[in-house]
Amino acid sequence: MKKIIFINSHPIQYFAPLYKYLNQQGINTSCWYCSTETLAGHRDLQFNAEVKWDIPVLEGYTHRFFKNYSWKPSFYNGFFGLINPGLLTALLRQPPSVIIVHGWACLTNVLVLILGRLAGHTVCLRAETPLNQELLKGRLNQWLKRFLLRGILFRFVNWFLYIGKQNRLFYEHLGLKREKLFFTPYAVDNERFQNAARKYTSHKAELRQELGFPEYAQLVLFTGKYIQKKRPLDILAAFEKLSLPEKCLVMVGEGEQRVQMEDFIKSQELKDVYLTGFVNQTEIEKYYAVADVFVMCSEEGETWGLSVNEAMNFSLPIVVSDRTGCAVDLVEDGKNGFVFKTGDVNDLSTKIKQAFQLEGHKSHEVIQRYSFEIIGKTLRKLSENS
Repeated sequence: MKKIIFINSHPIQYFAPLYKYLNQQGINTSCWYCSTETLAGHRDLQFNAEVKWDIPVLEGYTHRFFKNYSWKPSFYNGFFGLINPGLLTALLRQPPSVIIVHGWACLTNVLVLILGRLAGHTVCLRAETPLNQELLKGRLNQWLKRFLLRGILFRFVNWFLYIGKQNRLFYEHLGLKREKLFFTPYAVDNERFQNAARKYTSHKAELRQELGFPEYAQLVLFTGKYIQKKRPLDILAAFEKLSLPEKCLVMVGEGEQRVQMEDFIKSQELKDVYLTGFVNQTEIEKYYAVADVFVMCSEEGETWGLSVNEAMNFSLPIVVSDRTGCAVDLVEDGKNGFVFKTGDVNDLSTKIKQAFQLEGHKSHEVIQRYSFEIIGKTLRKLSENS
């Protein structure tokens, strides 16, 4: 069985628990990081807030950090924001391993894909691009991507790890054969969130009182950055149109559109709308536990939407925009939630109202198919047979 090495830009709160899980299952897994910039806390430019995750992101797996020699060092700074020659040297010295690279958005990743294959490693690409968003781009953009990816870069990749149906369709659209594609779904730590659901859900009334929300209102939950991609103003407009006797909207997050959101709330005289500010990982469980319906109303750029996974572990009905990457995977329309047309506030309001009539247990069933266990089975197979 070959060792598995993930290449990440920086420690990520969603990925670290996966690496720990894989090692617990006997799959020798390590991660090589291109940057340390988030470890001591950092100012997240999209949250517009200081962020330091309160769950361990370096426990349970081996890891290495490599110096970033970029002249504009940050994973926020585009293709040349991460340049790590030491990582490339280590890659050439590493015994044959399974190397998993997350996308092609920085120079280090592209060089790892090429040099990894030339050095005799089994190279895997785990990207996010959904086909329905790719087709919205101009023809020249699509042609260039096909030429650079399919014509050049993909020739160095052994296996492609797709995260969901739209991502698989993207690879097939570029002409890749089905036998080169393996399902490694985007997943969160289901066990952790389901344990929290069992802990908190029976205390919903007390939790609402603790958090300062109305005890009996029908509560709609949004979690995410207050930025254009997330379209937070859409859910405010939909909530204003929502005809319910008692309703409450909780928007967990922070970001540059807060002032616009506050202006809208004031101008429309909206009641029972709560803008929480940034909430860390160990506290956000309480917000899922007190909610009745979860909404993600993102536009292009939301290649998956892991908050939807989190909400489903609390058996919440979900309402998701049709441009959100996970919509086709996680929403069984009319069973565990609804998909609405992105930007259509009237459709969103209608679907939220309908979602209150659904039983959330179906979400719990669906999310079992998007788990660390499924990822582990795929990676074990690749590790043993490469």
